[in-house]
Amino acid sequence: MDKFEDRRRELADAALLTLAELGYARTSLRTIADNTAFSHGLLHYYFADKIDLITYCVRRYKDACVQRYEGLVAAASTPDELAAACGDGLAATLVDAPLVHRLWYDLRSQSLFEGAFRDDVAEIDGRLQDMVWRLVRAYADLTGTEPTCSPSAAYAMFDGLFQQALQRHLAGSDTALDDLRRNSRDLLPRLFV
Repeated sequence: MDKFEDRRRELADAALLTLAELGYARTSLRTIADNTAFSHGLLHYYFADKIDLITYCVRRYKDACVQRYEGLVAAASTPDELAAACGDGLAATLVDAPLVHRLWYDLRSQSLFEGAFRDDVAEIDGRLQDMVWRLVRAYADLTGTEPTCSPSAAYAMFDGLFQQALQRHLAGSDTALDDLRRNSRDLLPRLFV
């Protein structure tokens, strides 16, 4: 089983660039095979279809993002450090893999039409919401205050800032990353009494 999972990870890592570049609608297992060193048959052996492959790839990447944020929360010792680390962390992950984040938003949009994506998107969204809420709770602990919003509202606000910055960054904006850093840093304290 471990060898099977290791091979799935290897195939997914190779496929991710093609998926991120072309998006859901323009990608098939055959397209991925044509752009990697792996055959169509091999991809089909390890993944039932492109939905299985895409959700596996995005889940792997988003899990890595969540792990990075765990370190961000743990490293900050003051509210200002945590707010700055939040903005810096979001900007860094955006720069690290903008096309993978674009693929995530593509997948999330497709889930409105394609029922096969809904459970996976809900699970990934839940993990991201939990990540943001841990950040909010860490800020609350550092300030001795309580959040004035729900976990879903906090996630929606940070996700909105991130998605806007991603769109602007992909369009060539020179200020998208600095705006994301500043807006995230400024948003965090506004979520408290």
